[in-house]
Amino acid sequence: MRLSTVILPIHRWGEGQKIWQRAEDLGFHASYTYDHLSWRTFRDGPWFGAVPTLTAAATATESLRLGTLVTSPNFRHPVTLAKELISLDDISGGRVTLGIGAGGTGFDATALGQDSWTPRERADRLAEFVPLLDRLLTEESVSYEGNYYSAHEARNIPGCVQRPRLPFAVAATGPRGLQLAARYGQAWVTTGDPKLYENGTPEQSVQALRGQFERFADACAARGRNVQDLDRILLTGFTPDRNRPLESLAAFVDFAGRHQELGFTEIVVHWPIPGSDFAVDEKVFEQIAMEAPAQLR
Repeated sequence: MRLSTVILPIHRWGEGQKIWQRAEDLGFHASYTYDHLSWRTFRDGPWFGAVPTLTAAATATESLRLGTLVTSPNFRHPVTLAKELISLDDISGGRVTLGIGAGGTGFDATALGQDSWTPRERADRLAEFVPLLDRLLTEESVSYEGNYYSAHEARNIPGCVQRPRLPFAVAATGPRGLQLAARYGQAWVTTGDPKLYENGTPEQSVQALRGQFERFADACAARGRNVQDLDRILLTGFTPDRNRPLESLAAFVDFAGRHQELGFTEIVVHWPIPGSDFAVDEKVFEQIAMEAPAQLR
């Protein structure tokens, strides 16, 4: 069981650098950030770009894996994104994971002036986005004409440091997304069942996650892949447990252990942010980071 964290890009780099370096010092497997133009209650405050933030983090750390949770087609194009990712993978020395998903209906969905896409439209775009991005990161020259995205002799030389490309962690719960994760992913990401967040119980959440995991395993089997060969990532904070697992070391070990039994290989927690939904005791958080992984082996 690996333990990772999400660091929201809300700090000017003079302060943000210290947080990313502290994450490495605490022994986190990876530190991710959200790839949004702004997000939820943070919309009217500072919010910096994901790729520049990760690039700066790459130069400020040595061994910490870095990534997005998640990038989406809401305001990204595969051709330009591929160029940025190859550059980031090079600067980091091959430490980048791309978390990728269909996106939602938040600020990103309309910031470029378009109407918010329906769930089906988001799924349609992701189904074209991921395969094209896969080609762009593995082939020197790509031409493609699709329903939503095009590429004309797009060059991506010398390619990723990681071969054949940097890993994809595909966020999915529906059948089409799970098929994409099974085909193109090196990892699968879930936040649980959003319908349970307000009124569900932790027990109901575990059952829902078990069902998601089983459907993902079936999708992998249909592709001739063993689900055990892929990482299974749970991004916490969006299940009925909310922040309770971070109230003590014992509470976290119990929470993580139950999800480890479901088959998850990586748990991701949010870095504490006072006065927000992610406000937790920083000393307890650091104790969890340093001591929990050894108790989950």
